[in-house]
Amino acid sequence: MPIKTLIVDDEPVARDVLRQELTTIQDVEVVGEAESGAGALVQISRHKPDLVLLDLQMPGMGGLEVIRGLQRASHVPVFVVVTAYDAYAIQAFEEGAVDYLLKPVRPARLAEAVERARRIRGRRAAEKLAHLQELLEKPALAGPKKIVGKRDHEYFLLSTREILAFQAEGDIVWIITAREKYRAEMTLKALEELLVDSGFRRIHRNAMVNVDHVRKMGVLSSQRWLITLSNNYELVASKRLVGSIRSLLRA
Repeated sequence: MPIKTLIVDDEPVARDVLRQELTTIQDVEVVGEAESGAGALVQISRHKPDLVLLDLQMPGMGGLEVIRGLQRASHVPVFVVVTAYDAYAIQAFEEGAVDYLLKPVRPARLAEAVERARRIRGRRAAEKLAHLQELLEKPALAGPKKIVGKRDHEYFLLSTREILAFQAEGDIVWIITAREKYRAEMTLKALEELLVDSGFRRIHRNAMVNVDHVRKMGVLSSQRWLITLSNNYELVASKRLVGSIRSLLRA
């Protein structure tokens, strides 16, 4: 996925130069710009960028203050400092910046910094998933099972009660809830084994539904049924599993 990038600099020309250079780097999406530290905090909250290219010397709130202000935030991007001064390098690294680029920025160094940010983003995502999986195994979460779902770069713990269905599209398995779709981190077969006693039933080789959320069933043919869920999402039951679906009508 593209690495979402925010450019923060009080000089319009400097922002334009960085934006132009970023167009030459593959899979980079500039989601916004800010001309001040306060503006940067607003843009970070709004767009949740993966990478922030951050000037240090700005009127009012400087770049280091921006980094400090986000140390305990729910979303902390990767910070790369872009400045005309080399006197603050050590301090910037101590505050959490991962790279320090001096103006004028050489294209090769910018590309190197973006790649470093990309690796850090991937590592953070993996760590977050591992943490969620660790939470799932704790006795405190005994009872209704939780399923990890991914949307964009964020992971969510979903209760089986709020999941309406799972639907596979090639190698991707989607988790269907009343309002959202999430990407599952497990195969449909693994989910079926995990949820064997949780009220879910396989209706097709690429779909499994929560019986409690089946609202309507209609005959499409002698061998196929149309299943409508509580949010009006529709799925087709396959010939092989018609008998299983019919049993729902007698429940």
